Amino acid sequence: MSRKVVRSSKFRHVFGQALKADQCYDDIRISQMTWDSNFCSVNPKFVAMIVDASGGGAFIVLPLSKTGRIDMSLPTVCGHTGPVLDIEFCPHNDNIIASGSEDCSVMIWEIPDGGLISPLKDPVVKLDGHSKRVGILSWHPTAHNVLMSAGCDNVVILWNVVHGEAVVRIDSVHTDLIYSACWNRNGSQILTSCKDKKLRVLDPRKGSVICEKDKPHEGSRPVRAVFVSDGKILTTGFSRMSERQVALWDPKNFGEPLTLQELDTSSGVLLPFFDPDTGIVYLCGKGDSSIRYFEVTDEAPYVHYLSMYSSKESQKGMGYMPKRGLEVNKCEIARFYKLHERKCEPIVMTVPRKSDLFQEDLYPDTIGPEPSVEADDWFSGKNGEPILISLKDGFVATTKNKEFKVIRSLMATTSSSSSNRQSDSADVQTLQALQNEVKELREMIEQLTQQVSELEKCVDSLDCT
Repeated sequence: MSRKVVRSSKFRHVFGQALKADQCYDDIRISQMTWDSNFCSVNPKFVAMIVDASGGGAFIVLPLSKTGRIDMSLPTVCGHTGPVLDIEFCPHNDNIIASGSEDCSVMIWEIPDGGLISPLKDPVVKLDGHSKRVGILSWHPTAHNVLMSAGCDNVVILWNVVHGEAVVRIDSVHTDLIYSACWNRNGSQILTSCKDKKLRVLDPRKGSVICEKDKPHEGSRPVRAVFVSDGKILTTGFSRMSERQVALWDPKNFGEPLTLQELDTSSGVLLPFFDPDTGIVYLCGKGDSSIRYFEVTDEAPYVHYLSMYSSKESQKGMGYMPKRGLEVNKCEIARFYKLHERKCEPIVMTVPRKSDLFQEDLYPDTIGPEPSVEADDWFSGKNGEPILISLKDGFVATTKNKEFKVIRSLMATTSSSSSNRQSDSADVQTLQALQNEVKELREMIEQLTQQVSELEKCVDSLDCT
């Protein structure tokens, strides 16, 4: 009798656990929009969540340490006139976040260290170029200040954020609604999935199609796609019988999938999160109460089911922490921020190990916050590979965050009134800062005057004696 050989993998026992109630973010009114985006973005400093707002769109940005019950009067980022559909932190500056909205605009915001102390209404840059709502945002992984946006006008725009201008406009490729858009590891290609049932790999600077696949999944419901190891593509979608599927494709041979697996019959769209360091892909379904994880390898069947984290409450959205924000001394290989109806719950994925020493096999060098190429150089044709960092001593920023400077005189897409308003608000802030300094100096002078008078009294009393 032949015995079944179990495939060896150090990630077979990945263990998912929700943090305790006092480490969650409570009493937050998460947005009720039905749009299929993450609704959450996180980095080692902040967690941002799209919330319900009357008379426009808003999201909140909290320092990671600000857990517990969140005050209803907490300041929000509220400059959009329509509901916010997607938000994403810049990978090269933890204080910069982009937002896309139903008001057809993309806005770039700078969050002060420590979080907001008053509502933020004026963006650093406003990017106008879409004619319908903007539902997908993605920062370039290696080029500084390059942002991709995709809207319901079936257009993909690549922005040079510093100049506030649309450099590349891909408007003749997609014939229907764009479901997802993402970069490959060095940002030399874009992968999109579309309602016209086509998967496309694009050259971002030329706006041309490198290769495409018709009907990666037979069903008519949304398809999501991400690049995984060695340029392969992982897709999630539905069969003709509305069963959820996951498939792996080789763009060099798009004819047949390397593997196609059926999962279940739930209706939620599966959002894939791929970790290039471990080769694990996490599938989080909107409306699900579970997170499945698979290991992507070079051997058949290529996508190996590992395990599943389950809970009682369903998720309305999901944030994924970059590797440099994890606790390596606890063997943490991933952390998710799960959005409930009224709270955000961190979920930690760990690989149990007996030793508390640094586990080199779990933490190969990972992508750091330093960009490898500037926006102008990238748009002129230069590619840059990710600059890797070691997590052995825990991530410590050796360089200050890339300072975010906007060249206002070149902002072609920003209206003159909005730029005037931004410069006016900057002048007001400078004036307020100077007034505060003057006030502090006056208080110090008063204190010193009091101390001098007291010393004089002491001297007089000594003289008398």
